[in-house]
Amino acid sequence: MSFIEEFQASLESLPAMLQRKYATLRDLDKSLNESQRQNEQRCEQEIVDFEQGIKSGNITPDASVIRFSDDALDEQKHCIRIADEKVVLAVQAYDLVDAHIQQLDQYLRRFDEELRRERDIGGAAGVSGQSSDGNAKSGKNSESGRGGRKKTRLAAAAVASDAPVMDLDLPVDPNEPTYCFCNQVSFGEMVACDNPSCKIEWFHFACVGLKEQPRGKWYCPDCAGLKYRRKGK
Repeated sequence: MSFIEEFQASLESLPAMLQRKYATLRDLDKSLNESQRQNEQRCEQEIVDFEQGIKSGNITPDASVIRFSDDALDEQKHCIRIADEKVVLAVQAYDLVDAHIQQLDQYLRRFDEELRRERDIGGAAGVSGQSSDGNAKSGKNSESGRGGRKKTRLAAAAVASDAPVMDLDLPVDPNEPTYCFCNQVSFGEMVACDNPSCKIEWFHFACVGLKEQPRGKWYCPDCAGLKYRRKGK
């Protein structure tokens, strides 16, 4: 499956999940407006009762004694809870869309890296063919150049420009673990996915679009998408 097809597959459930969240938001908004309207009427009636009680002498005009009824206070707390639920849903909808945007950015980076690797392989194949021809003519054994070492980019660039360079070949440890979508070793600043089942676990800041350590829990694009897909079921 290509990167585009993979991203399209992850987008299939997004509209339905957003629609459910927006429908819940509308229901909560209607409930909140109705509760606020009823509580305002209750409080206005209680204020009128306070004024009449003070005029008739049945209520002492003491600010420390005069207060709204428990029903009015409970209804106000209920309205606050509904408002908090609306905020949570709005944040979830935003994070859901943002996770897919980050996922798209990641797919684009992976696609770009794939194109670079293909170009590098094609270029290396062409150079190898030329070297083989040259060695055949000069009687040199082309097999002697094979080994378990890789040239650094600096050395490769210098060779391409025909400039004299020092031998910068470095041994590659095959046992060194790799991380992130780029499948490279640990370097620079990295962030860990808070999903304990994450297959990759650690990511380079640049590969996931981060510039500083995230606050609170952080999930990689793959785990974030999986998390919201599970919530939407």
